Amino acid sequence: MEHRLAVHVLASGSRGNATVVEDVATGAGVLVDCGICKRDFFARCEEAGFDPANLAAVLVTHEHTDHTKGLGVVLRGLAKAGVRPPVYAERAVRAASREVAALEGSCDVRAFSAGEALSLAGMQVGAFRTSHDAAASCGFRFEAAGGDAAGLMTDTGAVTGEAHEALLGVRLLAIEANHDPRMLAEGPYPYPVKRRVASDAGHLSNGQAAEELARLLHAGLEQVVAMHISQNNNTYRLPVEALAAALSREGHPAAVRAAYQDMLVSVR
Repeated sequence: MEHRLAVHVLASGSRGNATVVEDVATGAGVLVDCGICKRDFFARCEEAGFDPANLAAVLVTHEHTDHTKGLGVVLRGLAKAGVRPPVYAERAVRAASREVAALEGSCDVRAFSAGEALSLAGMQVGAFRTSHDAAASCGFRFEAAGGDAAGLMTDTGAVTGEAHEALLGVRLLAIEANHDPRMLAEGPYPYPVKRRVASDAGHLSNGQAAEELARLLHAGLEQVVAMHISQNNNTYRLPVEALAAALSREGHPAAVRAAYQDMLVSVR
């Protein structure tokens, strides 16, 4: 049996984030974050061809509400169907998030730490530290039996050394390309917010994402997804162009797609 991964981005952006990583051979999957409503979660899972009954775990990257606000309602909806996946969150995130704290007692909430390896849905999942203004924040590398790998990194103002190492050799790469620096500078945000977004504790720009992509290129990379695209300080075209240019300079054939706030994007 060939174990290939699929990444289903149910939603990505400042209004809500949720991504399912699935082992296509078994149908088992892991949900990363849940900042969307129950209706959208179930509708986009159905559209992706992923059965939520096969959800083996939920991972929380950090406590910001665009990543956590849908946890309670979605998990209650799953429980009504007899599906009760454990929820993994770092201890600092559990202490800082009302949404995660509200799950205590009704859900199996478990702690993990960046640098730790988890075995979930038949996949080996490695958590790595990201650089964001949160109590704690991380990204994940997923590896299926046989070695197929996917990497997910959003909500980081800089690429940490451990993040770069974790993303090496993946076939599917979901990487933040949040803003265009000129649009951010000329946009409507107050100066302190602009400074935060552009800082090492904020979000990656299109150019920063492209620079990291160039460092991660290898023959086995097939799909790149631009994640957490700002609807105020970016367009859906600009990050795709920036990432595609990084590929083109090296003659690399990988495909690039944008992840959307209100539409499913699946790669496999």
